[in-house]
Amino acid sequence: QVQLVESGGGSVQAGGSLRLSCVTFGSTYSTYYSTYYMGWFRQAPGKEREGVAAIDSDGITTYADFVKGRFTISQDNAQNTLYLQMNSLKSEDTATYYCAARKSGSYVPTGLWLIKTTYNYWGQGTQVTVSS
Repeated sequence: QVQLVESGGGSVQAGGSLRLSCVTFGSTYSTYYSTYYMGWFRQAPGKEREGVAAIDSDGITTYADFVKGRFTISQDNAQNTLYLQMNSLKSEDTATYYCAARKSGSYVPTGLWLIKTTYNYWGQGTQVTVSS
């Protein structure tokens, strides 16, 4: 089984920065699958969960338009850790942020990387609150 554990959330003023981390416990993606996908999603109260950023096993990334130029997704395979560096935070970035993983050897088109149904493993979430 795979378990994802996020950390790094907190409260920050608008314009500030946070870095989220997601550690993968259990099966190691790079060991079992030559191709895998991991992503960050967020969900604000009363809203649908939306994709923020995603990365594949080749290090190719994709971002939602509303975070382009402000957020950076990265991974440390040796540490089984996924990161989300968030800069220039805005009040509308306030949400619970979730790490997600797709354990699959099959190809997934880039256009599906920010769709929540692409992923079959989820973390418990970490809260990010940005005050204006």
